[in-house]
Amino acid sequence: MIEVGIVMGSNSDWEVMRHAASMLKRFGIACETRVVSAHRTPDLLFQYAEEAAPRGLKAIIAGAGGAAHLPGMLAAKTPVPVLGVPVPSRYLRGEDSLLSIVQMPKGIPVATFAIGEAGAANAALFAVAMLAAARPELAEQLVAFRREQEQTVLAMTLPEVE
Repeated sequence: MIEVGIVMGSNSDWEVMRHAASMLKRFGIACETRVVSAHRTPDLLFQYAEEAAPRGLKAIIAGAGGAAHLPGMLAAKTPVPVLGVPVPSRYLRGEDSLLSIVQMPKGIPVATFAIGEAGAANAALFAVAMLAAARPELAEQLVAFRREQEQTVLAMTLPEVE
């Protein structure tokens, strides 16, 4: 069963959003990926949002650049938690996207993550944590992942000073 939707405004956003899909795959969480444009396909956006909960989605990770209306518009049309990922833009490096996503009005929340690949991966990890609240085996995988992260840092060395 597909539990997480990953949507983006354009296929050019895939280079960033694939990091979310990759992270979910690592945890064995089924996801779907789609291009849904807030501006060019608003009817599709509304349909996707309205059908998300009945189809069993537990979270939607939405990546958007520029005006970045996709995450907010999805959140306005579905009770499913929306995790927003600002995609770097050509002229403002994604800062415009970040501000657009994070500045949601009171009552329509969008969890907002860092700009780019780290944000996409962290949005997926956040979705994993949400799902793990009700699934002990997933919680164990998440703990093991964090231990792995810890071991990676503990194994790091620095070069000698010359």
